[in-house]
Amino acid sequence: MSDWTAGYIAEIGYTYGYYGELNPLRLRLAFLSAGLAFPEVGTACELGFGQGMSTNMHAAASTTQWSGTDFNPAHAAFAQQLGQASGTDVRLYDEAFVEFCNRTDLPDYDYIGLHGIWSWISSENRAIIVDFIRRKLKVGGVLYISYNTQPGWSAMVPLRDLLTEYAEVMGSPGQGIAARIDGALAFADQLLATNPGFAKANQQVVERLKKIKTQSRNYLAHEYFNRDWAPMAFSRMAEWLSPAKLNYACSAHLIDHIDQINLTVEQQELLNAIPDAMFRQTVRDYCINQQFRRDYWVKGARKLNQLERAELFRMQRVILTTPRAEVSLKVNSSLGEAEMQASVYNPVLDALADYQPKTIAAIEDAVKDQKINFGQAVQALLILVGSGTVQPTEDEASIRAATKRTQNLNLYLYNKARNNSELNYLASPVTGGGITVPRFHQLFLLAMTEGKTEASQMAEAVWTLLKLQGQRIVKEEKMLQTEAETLAHLTEEAQVFISTRLPILKALGIA
Repeated sequence: MSDWTAGYIAEIGYTYGYYGELNPLRLRLAFLSAGLAFPEVGTACELGFGQGMSTNMHAAASTTQWSGTDFNPAHAAFAQQLGQASGTDVRLYDEAFVEFCNRTDLPDYDYIGLHGIWSWISSENRAIIVDFIRRKLKVGGVLYISYNTQPGWSAMVPLRDLLTEYAEVMGSPGQGIAARIDGALAFADQLLATNPGFAKANQQVVERLKKIKTQSRNYLAHEYFNRDWAPMAFSRMAEWLSPAKLNYACSAHLIDHIDQINLTVEQQELLNAIPDAMFRQTVRDYCINQQFRRDYWVKGARKLNQLERAELFRMQRVILTTPRAEVSLKVNSSLGEAEMQASVYNPVLDALADYQPKTIAAIEDAVKDQKINFGQAVQALLILVGSGTVQPTEDEASIRAATKRTQNLNLYLYNKARNNSELNYLASPVTGGGITVPRFHQLFLLAMTEGKTEASQMAEAVWTLLKLQGQRIVKEEKMLQTEAETLAHLTEEAQVFISTRLPILKALGIA
């Protein structure tokens, strides 16, 4: 009997994650930061879409035509269900890469995305994907790809091999993968308790194991326990993508674009002295001990001149998606936590505090009296977008075209939230993608669709659902015992939601 899984974990579903880096709208700021021309994305494809949350949100929330595949039929069935709920013409399949990539009914693509797939598939599948990109990505088109990389994974590779060998040799298939993972982690604890030489030489592994033990077993199964697992150096990735005629463009993680918060002065000087751009990326990975790369590659890079770049930056619209009062001026970078300059960031944030889309030109004009120049405003916005505080937005015509589809999809997700706490995202036609919205906030929104707009009414609606399922609320590590205190807590939560979150969700076209 053939194994349709090809060594990839299929007995346990992947998490219901949404990955904003896959949103084609985000590539504009990254390309402008790198001084490169970007394509208008009319057709897009995601290879290995998991549960399909990202693909469906990007399809529903934009005018881009999406297609994709995930070999797991359970994943594909859920993803197709999302597409049907939104009414989007999204084409999603449960085909292996070799089948999907050889279909004759697929369009050529402006954009192809792979998030968290490359490191966990065989070399044969990588070759199939590269050939697909060579044939189907348009000239000027963009590939987004994320993958585990070296040297950040070097110490973890032996421990990962130990965990998977234990699960295979010592675990029983009848246990299920989650139980085998628990057994492997328990054995690793036993080993490290003996203070082995490996742990002495690689002290960070002990801390890594502690973190792993707290993570979802669904996530761990797909992250560590597949047959194929190959963290890849940047230079090796470049070799793989060379036959597809791709040039490295830039990081898809905008925080990476700001050297001052990621590299020491000495490291910046070293990198600036390296003339070869590709080797410079390899050395940079050593400087920061890179573990996971999120990159854009382009088929035919075209440099923008200074005027073109500035004009396109000024035309780009952005929106604040975090309550203004909650925005932190601290950001996590490769060097740790960095403190942003309040005299620059606060005026920029204040210009966006009405939660309406604004062009960078309008923001530049709003802060010019405070002696903030164009370059400072752009850098602040790159960091704010990179940290998730601000997001780029679609144009008004695209927003109008996508609104009905996102409303359909979100209503479906509200109803799923009645008995599911894993689907913590909703689609915004304004940002062209997903926004984090936790379960109870989705349930408050569901209550609003039923005409319940007062905090007390929302609380009663949520409590009715919880009671039907025998669910209770935990507050400050203590389970609420009575209906009165539960309703009081839910009413308080609804009041905070109405005052701080609802205005943003309305501005985003969600509420």
